[in-house]
Amino acid sequence: MNKKYIVRLNDEERRELIEVIAKLKGTSQKVKRAQILLKADADGPNWPHHQIAEAFLCRTKTVSNVCKSLVERGFEITLEGKKRDTPPRAKLLDGKQEAKIIALRLGEPPEGYSNWSLRLIAEKTVELGIVETISHTTVGATLKKIK
Repeated sequence: MNKKYIVRLNDEERRELIEVIAKLKGTSQKVKRAQILLKADADGPNWPHHQIAEAFLCRTKTVSNVCKSLVERGFEITLEGKKRDTPPRAKLLDGKQEAKIIALRLGEPPEGYSNWSLRLIAEKTVELGIVETISHTTVGATLKKIK
């Protein structure tokens, strides 16, 4: 199978990759990408993708993706990894609100119910004014933390 994306590294890039691998500098993903790039280098070992995947215990698709990233995005982004486009979401509940929801769940269920359901807890939380709005999914995630 012909390689679609040919990896060609200059001497400076090779030195940086060797340093990353030798000193285990950075995340394990960064080290693995460095190893893949060194072995895929057309001016170096030029291993086939299946051999690289076997050597570094990853899929051939991973090797292809790393080579594609180098050609399309450049050396730095490939080695460091792409940064998130959107920041992680802020916490929906603070500690006091979480504690009140947990306490509500541990209490007796309302009249006519034998157990608390997530939807029932969500409704009661809004009714008691603990939060303005909340989904049963958020309630489930909050309660899952305490198990």
